[in-house]
Amino acid sequence: MADKFDPYREALVIETETVWPEEFDDLTPVQRGEIEAQLHQDPENVASLEYVRVHSGFCRKIMVTADDVDRVRG
Repeated sequence: MADKFDPYREALVIETETVWPEEFDDLTPVQRGEIEAQLHQDPENVASLEYVRVHSGFCRKIMVTADDVDRVRG
């Protein structure tokens, strides 16, 4: 289940993870890297976000959607 953006947990994010659905298999690794960087720089506006508790903080997990890709690619 997706979480809402949480400034408190954001301050404790020490890891990031990005989950790509099969529909984006046609993107090159460079394209994926650019999109991932943009999504993680603006986590408040992603469609599906989850905070996973890790030993010393949180991992921000973004599940990429078509809306996210459209937004960052402009």
